[in-house]
Amino acid sequence: MTDESGLAGFGALPEAAAIDALLGCCSAPEWARAVAAGRPYASDAELFAAADAALAALPESGIDQALAGHPRIGARAESAASAREQAGVAQAADGVRAALAEGNRAYEKKFGHIYLVCATGKSGAELLDILRDRLGNDPATERQVMRTELAKINRIRLARLLGGAA
Repeated sequence: MTDESGLAGFGALPEAAAIDALLGCCSAPEWARAVAAGRPYASDAELFAAADAALAALPESGIDQALAGHPRIGARAESAASAREQAGVAQAADGVRAALAEGNRAYEKKFGHIYLVCATGKSGAELLDILRDRLGNDPATERQVMRTELAKINRIRLARLLGGAA
């Protein structure tokens, strides 16, 4: 960020730096460019609305790019954000972690992409229950649920980018 913090600091970043910061929130370049192009934002709510709109406008290929930036639930996180978000899995019993791994495989076989859920504040057992429930969805419904979860994750990461405690 710049010497300024929060929304003003984000708004003052050079375009390339803003896009780079946004890619840390969501790894879809088209999303990051769209959100950066809307700066400056008058409020966090305006930024979140723009982020949601940019996500909604992404083609499926862009969603696939966003998914590529997330580890499987229960897998070793490659970023501090993912590790923080999945902290509840770290304390899960071995049986829960094994069931998550098995559920991840079944989910990917059925839907063709990773199981994505906003894991912040959820235990491993809760994430497993959600996974099992979502395995009952049809592919179109699940794709929409996954987009909704991605929007939640993006908002949490944007709030953290701005210096919030999310």
